[in-house]
Amino acid sequence: MIIDSHAHLVAPDSFYGLWTMLEAAGTFHGRIPSKTGEEDLLASARRQIALMDEVGTDVQLTSPRPFVLKHSARPSKIVHWWIEENNDAIATQVAAYPDRLRGVCALPQVADEPVSTVFDELDRNLERGFVGVLLNPDPSEGAGTTPVMGDEYWYPLYERLVERDVPALLHPAACYGRETYSEHFISEESLAITSMIRAGVFRDFPELKVIVPHGGGSVPYQLGRWIAHDRGILSTRPDDRETFHETLRRFWFDTCLYTQEALELLFAVVGADRVLFGTERPGSGGSLENLKPVVEKIPALSDDDRRAVFEGNALQVYSRLNG
Repeated sequence: MIIDSHAHLVAPDSFYGLWTMLEAAGTFHGRIPSKTGEEDLLASARRQIALMDEVGTDVQLTSPRPFVLKHSARPSKIVHWWIEENNDAIATQVAAYPDRLRGVCALPQVADEPVSTVFDELDRNLERGFVGVLLNPDPSEGAGTTPVMGDEYWYPLYERLVERDVPALLHPAACYGRETYSEHFISEESLAITSMIRAGVFRDFPELKVIVPHGGGSVPYQLGRWIAHDRGILSTRPDDRETFHETLRRFWFDTCLYTQEALELLFAVVGADRVLFGTERPGSGGSLENLKPVVEKIPALSDDDRRAVFEGNALQVYSRLNG
């Protein structure tokens, strides 16, 4: 079985038009309902499944499109409403095609609000069968006000995720600074890894499951620089005897890199046992999104490695897939 662990909501244009109304009206008219009907959402799901069939994917784990989630918008209530609508759209599609699509919910993270404000939406979606969460490391979207992922600001959420055995796909969203959102992804993914290692997050939460997409930002490719700083910067706790590389392998990664050369380096650095197959199809990869043949051509991978990447690792991380 081929499990694509990294896919995003496919929805008609009318669905995204709802945000324009929410942004314009704020809370003045209360919660404005979506004008997109169930059949339109299911037609989009069928298009998604057709794309899966073209490349031999059996199941996709689908989350909202991060760059449209508007975490930094005000008033904060419209961010909550909008993210709930995105999760509801996925729930509709998954209910119709449960053997092909499974839901990964977005969290209504709002810049400068306590992380505990997402708990109700997390619980709501777990109760209806979602298998994981999408976690934005920078809900300020480039303003620089969000604590890094190693900060204790995040600890109540980490505790909740461990208690419920919920994996988090650590996926940045939009960015209104100097970077494009795609460049912001790389920056935030790298910062998340190094800050969590520096703070010893996995010492405090050894069962925490965090998937860093897009091959782990820059970290696997700048590994030598991080190791060079390991003694002085990344091992600040006196009881920390784990190397940077050892802690790096506590994270999970995905294959949304699109080129064989980059994937070969990722596998060499973190190991095939820590990598999940992911494509973002349909997404930014275009013609490169057919990644199964690319993974199959990597000579260093054994048959067991490929089975782990295509299926086994996802089943290990997303325990609710087995239910």
